[in-house]
Amino acid sequence: MFLAMVAAMKKQSVVKIDPEIMGGTPCFAGTRVPVRALLDYIEGGYPLGEFLEDFPSVTREKAVAFLEEVDERMLVAA
Repeated sequence: MFLAMVAAMKKQSVVKIDPEIMGGTPCFAGTRVPVRALLDYIEGGYPLGEFLEDFPSVTREKAVAFLEEVDERMLVAA
């Protein structure tokens, strides 16, 4: 399901899938930070602020936009 959500987000600038960047792993556009890293932080109980501190190349706006998109797609899939 995660890959389906990411594939649908390819159209948006928040997530980029490029075989030349991290072997095609879905990353935040303009970075080499996998979007899975943010989900792992959240699943681990870490706050968004800590993720942003650890990955300064990801803006708060990109992280929030990604989470909103995931939330929307989860509601549609439910």
